[in-house]
Amino acid sequence: MENYSILRELADSWGLLVLFTFFVGMVAWVLRPSSRAAHRDCAAIPLRHDDRPAAPGREVVK
Repeated sequence: MENYSILRELADSWGLLVLFTFFVGMVAWVLRPSSRAAHRDCAAIPLRHDDRPAAPGREVVK
């Protein structure tokens, strides 16, 4: 068997499993309950400090 056939068979079977596992892990990591504050903070970036920049060390997280 030549190298291409071996690599193709490996990618078809185990590659799909590895990528699917990575995808499920990333979704679980993003949706974990402890990341809620970080997501709210990132979502509020465009809305904060409309008139002037915040003073150093004075970030407000709602």
